[in-house]
Amino acid sequence: MKKRTLQAAVFAVICLALSNQAMAQYQTSTPATAPVITENPVKKALKEGKVVIGATVTAANPDVAATLAGAGFDFLWIEMEHSPLTLETVRSMILATRGLKAMPFTRVPVNELWTAKRALDIGSLGVIFPFTSTRELAEQAVKACKYPPQGLRGYGAAMASSRWGMSGSDYAKFANENILVVVIIEQKQAIDNIEEIASVPGVDVLFIGVNDLSYSLGVGGKTNDPIVEEAVNKVLAAGKKHNIPVGYPAGAPVEINKRIAQGFRFFQASSDLGMMAASARDLLSKIQRDEIGAPKSNPK
Repeated sequence: MKKRTLQAAVFAVICLALSNQAMAQYQTSTPATAPVITENPVKKALKEGKVVIGATVTAANPDVAATLAGAGFDFLWIEMEHSPLTLETVRSMILATRGLKAMPFTRVPVNELWTAKRALDIGSLGVIFPFTSTRELAEQAVKACKYPPQGLRGYGAAMASSRWGMSGSDYAKFANENILVVVIIEQKQAIDNIEEIASVPGVDVLFIGVNDLSYSLGVGGKTNDPIVEEAVNKVLAAGKKHNIPVGYPAGAPVEINKRIAQGFRFFQASSDLGMMAASARDLLSKIQRDEIGAPKSNPK
């Protein structure tokens, strides 16, 4: 019996070693891990005047989310407005990112109390609200993310508290202090109301949805048009006046650096699919297949 137990133990050790070796074969780099948190590191960084960058997640795959969460980004922009992601998939993604650097934020399909509540109750540490064009909608966004008396969020945080490794009562206090509230400025009406929106207590980021904004301003798709840049500058000025960071969608490093110099501090980088396609194109463009594979001409 003792001999059999010893053999089993040796076999288990060998299997573990082989498993680790196999995993290393497919591990491209060491994941960027994070300790158990007591505060939202993205919110903290923004308060300190630092720049934060997030990867956009649109593919319905927890492995994709976990890979990006460990790549060095500050947060994940989990996209539920312009993708087929379901709550079940987003929940799996949020669980898959435990212990990794990037914090999970979710863009909900519409600025409503119930959409924010469902994203928060599955563990999102931030909510991104589209088409927030009035003071009333900005106030609604803040109230949706906070428990009473500060807000209107209903209590049902079993999944959220388990994701963040704390009791329900501890989570409620943690959530009210750490959930990041991002409102998207993407309509002419929002530009007209930007002072009122920026003055709402509890709004953490004013994010410019520049593509939709260009359409609303009548120059659809021309995001560098002077009328769009004028609107962008109004949002930057309001953010500076009310001490609220301003965000921008930018995938290329040149664009991000340009916008950092302009005063932006919260960036939505490219999507998972966009980065995968760009990397594939870069790889293929550097392979000299035609030269290597060209048939040699036969001498006559």
